[in-house]
Amino acid sequence: MTFPALKTVDSTMALLRDPYRYISRRAAERGSQTFETRLLMRPTTCMTGAEAAAVFYDPKRFQRAGAAPPPLQKTLFGQGGVQGLDGTGHRQRKAMFLEIAGPERVAALADLVTCEWRRAIPEWAAAGQIQLYPRLQVLLTRAVCEWAGMPLPDADVESRTRQLSALFDEAGHLGIGHLKSRVARKAADQWAVGIIEQIRADELDPPHASAAYVVAHHREPGGDQMSSRVAAVELLNVLRPTVATAVYITFVAHALDAEPAWRERLAHGDGGEDLAFVEEVRRHYPFFPAVAAIVRDDFEWRGHRFTRGRRVLLDLYGTNHDSTAWRDPERFNPERFLGAAPDRFAFVPQGAGTQPCTIGVPVNRSRPGS
Repeated sequence: MTFPALKTVDSTMALLRDPYRYISRRAAERGSQTFETRLLMRPTTCMTGAEAAAVFYDPKRFQRAGAAPPPLQKTLFGQGGVQGLDGTGHRQRKAMFLEIAGPERVAALADLVTCEWRRAIPEWAAAGQIQLYPRLQVLLTRAVCEWAGMPLPDADVESRTRQLSALFDEAGHLGIGHLKSRVARKAADQWAVGIIEQIRADELDPPHASAAYVVAHHREPGGDQMSSRVAAVELLNVLRPTVATAVYITFVAHALDAEPAWRERLAHGDGGEDLAFVEEVRRHYPFFPAVAAIVRDDFEWRGHRFTRGRRVLLDLYGTNHDSTAWRDPERFNPERFLGAAPDRFAFVPQGAGTQPCTIGVPVNRSRPGS
């Protein structure tokens, strides 16, 4: 059997009004993990829950190409980046990112972030009260640009921070917010193209392990270099997500303030519970509400027919708060991560599986509605 589409012209506004709980609430109303609707006037299948996630992350059934709505391609992801590739092209591009983000390189980035944080503390303390989120964006921009081999004069720090932040903070907005993100994408692309071309012309020689050097010299499956434009997109795909961790760091700060018992516990512990706390922040707090993919070939699951070319959304927030997988899911409880590792398809804060094939759908950072 197949489920009939919802009796509505388009559900885009309903999704925007309650982006984090839209899919799980509609699924609960229908008593199914899967339902059909229209989003941006396009027929869309929505899925929620760990079992649905396991199906969604089967690369034989779903693909990335064509999943991202054009507005996100032109802002958040950029055009031609790894998020829109499949098969050999994706594997080779992904290998480039794994080289960039090896353990030693990640440790070096963490050291730079720590140095920037310590440098900022006196200024923050003198101010008495600060807005943490924008300060973190500046801190992370400084650190990741140095780490990536991207020259960043002090005079440019604020403007580059605004550009990188607008790529994720404004991309999912309507109206002026989206236009700001488009403008930021154009400026950031031009900056990154300039860096790539300087490296290829031997006018700039960053460390050979740096992201800028690796991206500039990466070879595609056919042996050719990426175009300067695509290489710039991939370089920004290193910088942008790093600056976006300001979102989670802010959530950590909120959790520490809201959970004084855990604040004391972590302060006097040996570090063994730190990861459990961070993982619970990732589960409990919202980041992307959903991820998107495209059905590769027709198949059926749980009586629902998935037709080739259909866009499908997997509910991340609802899956992370599914009462069938999580006990008391609305409660913040890091102890749930001190035992056995959770099912990789029940814990999907930014995606899941060993072969991610999805496109994140960003929205504003407000807490989900009640």
